[in-house]
Amino acid sequence: MAQLGYKNEIIDNFVSEFKSRIVAETGIPSDKDHLGKIILQSLKDDPDFVLQIDGGTGEAETNGSMLRRSIQCATSFRNQGLKTGDTIVLMAPNHLDQAVPFNASLYLGIAIAAIDRFLGVNELKHAFNIIKPKIVFCQSEKVQDVQKAVAILNLDSKVISFDTSADTISFSEMLKLHSDEIDVENFKPADFDPEDTIAVLISTSGTTGLPKSAALTHMNLAINGLMICSFATKLPPTRAAIIVSPLQWLSGLLHYIFSSLFKYTRVKSSRPLTTEHVLEMIGKYKPTFMVASPTMMTTILNAGKKANSDFSCFEVIYLGGSAVPKTLVEELRIMAPNAFVTDIYGMSEVGSTSFQGVNYPIGSCGKPLAHLQYKLVNVETGEEIKEPNKCGELWLKCPGGFKGYYNNPEATAEVLSKDGWFMTGDLMYRDEEWNFFFVERIKLLLKYRNHQISPVELETVIRQHPGVLDVAVTSLPDEECGDLPVACVIPRLGANLTETEIIDLVKEKLTDTKQLRGGVIFLKELPLTTSTKVHRRKLKEIAISRLR
Repeated sequence: MAQLGYKNEIIDNFVSEFKSRIVAETGIPSDKDHLGKIILQSLKDDPDFVLQIDGGTGEAETNGSMLRRSIQCATSFRNQGLKTGDTIVLMAPNHLDQAVPFNASLYLGIAIAAIDRFLGVNELKHAFNIIKPKIVFCQSEKVQDVQKAVAILNLDSKVISFDTSADTISFSEMLKLHSDEIDVENFKPADFDPEDTIAVLISTSGTTGLPKSAALTHMNLAINGLMICSFATKLPPTRAAIIVSPLQWLSGLLHYIFSSLFKYTRVKSSRPLTTEHVLEMIGKYKPTFMVASPTMMTTILNAGKKANSDFSCFEVIYLGGSAVPKTLVEELRIMAPNAFVTDIYGMSEVGSTSFQGVNYPIGSCGKPLAHLQYKLVNVETGEEIKEPNKCGELWLKCPGGFKGYYNNPEATAEVLSKDGWFMTGDLMYRDEEWNFFFVERIKLLLKYRNHQISPVELETVIRQHPGVLDVAVTSLPDEECGDLPVACVIPRLGANLTETEIIDLVKEKLTDTKQLRGGVIFLKELPLTTSTKVHRRKLKEIAISRLR
């Protein structure tokens, strides 16, 4: 698919110059994509810079402190026999310690798998059976569950608690064991090929089946991940980013990697991220950058209105992870008048945003990026769609290619074409100006008799009702008809919404095959995954239990 790809010259020039310094020092050309060496040099360049703040405790940490602690951790890893190609697991809140083994692993070419810290023994067993971690870092309340899962699988995995635990060694104790061996100036990261060495394993597709771990290499992230700051018009691109997602979500992970390179502060919290706590951190630390799901942002926005919160500190707000209502973007632009508010499209398997993040119409994902290849493919015929305004599945190619799902060749084969294209599973179309528009996840399409129904289309119509705060559409299974659409609606405070109003609105706007034959239910909140996307499987379970 021929098109001109977008480049941000400010970011490109800065990163090229920075990477050239690393290669000039090591003499290894591929080191330009070695995330460990990139982070290490970034920390050395400005040791007094405040890298991260824990909004839950008020503690802060500088580059210099992170440099010493992460080298101490990497030394400990080496002394414990860990090497390039091994894996570790991180399952913790966003406290200051979590970044230490994260950075240390990148120095040595150890793959990092951040997973949901609330998983039970059976879920941990599934995850560990795929990941095969050498060390699992967790909180004390999860130590016994982790140990049980490790024992069931007969793995030789060490369990280390970030806080104090009677059942195992603590993280601080692990570091103290090697405190006398620290040589910050002379520490050498491991040498390896960034194109082949896995940096992170990202859990994906956990709402429709068992999670898979997308394997992203150092090269994938060193090139694609930079696009988290594609909005940059200056350096540093932004002053401080508030992190409202766990490390296992792509946006949180990218902040951990690139905030040191781009010199912006990570504002995060070890406390539960209640709406009140998020608003408290916004008021106190005045962050300039935020990435959030539409559902989470809707909740924050409405709570902010009630509390008369000031969002004028924001320069950039990214919304992604699911379809973004136009009304949400418009309301945010009023509440955050100084912010560039935009809908972003990203994939865990690509390792970043997949389209240009600036200057495109509301409702679009953006225009193509220079370092990615794109095509739209007819789902029925497999032929490439070259004309504008025709819908097809988006296929992508990224630098270094997608390495697949870790220890899961069957799942990998389902998403990679024979010639290496990643088949996203997302239906899109483009206009004449090469703006791409998301239509629907193929797997989420509902099928009523011989007709396909897009939950996003129904949700867009229902949100037009002034009494609707948020909505997600699921379905009831029917042996004869297939899927019967159900609207799960959160009313605005004080709204006197009825089922009939919602059903009549859909009748007025959409064809007969797209009607709410399953009904309407009213909820106080939508079930969310740990990455704050709507949990479609749980939503369906709620609908079935309420309506059957």
